[in-house]
Amino acid sequence: MKAVFYFFERDLTRWLRAKISVVSTLMLPAAWLIFVGLALPIRFTDNYVDFLTPGIIIMTVFNASMAGGSLLLYDNILGFLNKFLALPTPHESILFGKILFITTRGLIQASIILVISVLIGATILDPARYFAIFLILILIGFLFSGIATTIALLIEEYDSYGAVNAMISMPLFFTSSALMPYEEMPDWLRIIAHVNPLSFAIDAVRSIASGIIPYFQIGVIGCFSLIIICSCVIVFRKFTTRL
Repeated sequence: MKAVFYFFERDLTRWLRAKISVVSTLMLPAAWLIFVGLALPIRFTDNYVDFLTPGIIIMTVFNASMAGGSLLLYDNILGFLNKFLALPTPHESILFGKILFITTRGLIQASIILVISVLIGATILDPARYFAIFLILILIGFLFSGIATTIALLIEEYDSYGAVNAMISMPLFFTSSALMPYEEMPDWLRIIAHVNPLSFAIDAVRSIASGIIPYFQIGVIGCFSLIIICSCVIVFRKFTTRL
């Protein structure tokens, strides 16, 4: 665990030093929350900010996870990865440190978005509900950071991964239940939204906000996160053996 936290601390320190990057990654979700949540005339709810916030915080963690998927490739390009592999620590600690950092970065960003949502009119929940929401955000962070890292390791090209990331991220968000309930969607979009993994997580957060603990959703997300992390470890081992 000490090695994992070393690699986690390295990436966290580097990210915090890039102050422009820290602020810029918050601009898009904050803009969605403020300009869409307050300006859009919505007829299906009295408080659209309450409805929109779960989708925005899930999107925030999702985007942070997908953006962090290429961190290993970036270290490989700069020559750091070979040096890390020569250290007398388990090689998997490099991977786990990356995934822990990516998830933590997403949680920090999502926390700021939650604060903004309260400032512009979202309902304040009790601490137990926020704890359950953050549990889902942590699992989602592990799940999508594992998926993103696996894709990046399979592609093995930094620029190509950026293109794939862009191709995946926005379509998933716009075909989810983040912006509108299923009843307001066209039939073709409702079908896609029901099988969208982002919708699954967003609906779980909305259930918590309404006072229902979605044990089934939490269990499913947790199981898939474990499967993805194990798969990512296998791909990482194959990737590092070729270096």
